[in-house]
Amino acid sequence: MPDILHRISIDAPQQRVHDLIASTDGIARWWTGRSLTGEHAVGSSFSVYFGDAERPAAVMQVLTDSPDHVVWRVTDGPDAWIDTRITFIVRSSGHGGTTLLFTHADWQKASEFMSGCSTNWGAYLTSLKTGAESGAFAAFPAGEISRWA
Repeated sequence: MPDILHRISIDAPQQRVHDLIASTDGIARWWTGRSLTGEHAVGSSFSVYFGDAERPAAVMQVLTDSPDHVVWRVTDGPDAWIDTRITFIVRSSGHGGTTLLFTHADWQKASEFMSGCSTNWGAYLTSLKTGAESGAFAAFPAGEISRWA
C-alpha cells in the first residue's frame, strides 16, 4: 500500500511541536483554521472541519500520544482516507530544534487524490513549521494548494 511521507526540520523545541500536533487547539492553528470537536486523547476521537462546512471533513481516532510519537486512525472522511493512519514522529534535532517525520499510511492505491493530499500535507506541515517557529500559521484556506471543486 502506498504512503505519503514528509520530513520537516523545525527550529522550535520538540515539546512545542508536539503540543501543536497533539491538541485540538494546536491542530486548528496549523491545519484547519477553525475549531475542532472532540478530544485529542488516546482512545478518543476528534473531528476536523474546513471552511463553513457543518459536516466534518474527517474524524480521527487517537491511537498514540507520547512526546515523540502521535498516531491517528481515520474513521470517517473521504473514502480513500478510511482506515489510513497518520503518524507524527517528533524528535529533538539538537540545539533546540525538532525533526518531524510525517506519514499518512495504508492508502489502498496511489491516485490523483492521493497526490493532491500529499501536496496539501506538505503545505500544512509548512504551516506547522512556520507557526511553531514564529507564530505565523497558514491554516486552511491559506495553506490549500491542491483544491477540489
